[in-house]
Amino acid sequence: MSSFDHYLDDVLARAAHEAQDDGSATVEARHLLLAVTAIDDSLLGLDHNAVRSALDREFTQSLAAAGVRVAGDVPRASRPPAGNPGLGASARAALERAFATIPRKRDASPAHLAIGILSAEAGTVPRALDLAGVDRKALLERLRRQL
Repeated sequence: MSSFDHYLDDVLARAAHEAQDDGSATVEARHLLLAVTAIDDSLLGLDHNAVRSALDREFTQSLAAAGVRVAGDVPRASRPPAGNPGLGASARAALERAFATIPRKRDASPAHLAIGILSAEAGTVPRALDLAGVDRKALLERLRRQL
């Protein structure tokens, strides 16, 4: 098993934990982002707690756009039944984008996975990063230069 394979296993396990903590039955791109920042915040230069806060703000704003107001902290959903959550559509898309950027399997790196997560043009992750003031395009460019 390559070092990237071990890294990906760690990210997926951590993302499953993040999904369970969110009460989500599926792992989504936001959980992958949380996992990446929890494992190594230097890769993206984003703090795990700051990403969690940005995702919470995005959730609150999305609810407000639908006419639902949340007073105080974002309530946490109850944990889903035991068992590992499956991959949701946004996580599958992020992984597909990541694997598409890898020229040869032996060249795979954490930066490829991060690019796959951050490349989404729409969805929770780009909205949350915009709310946090993260220049996603500059971050993607930096990751691509690393490769």
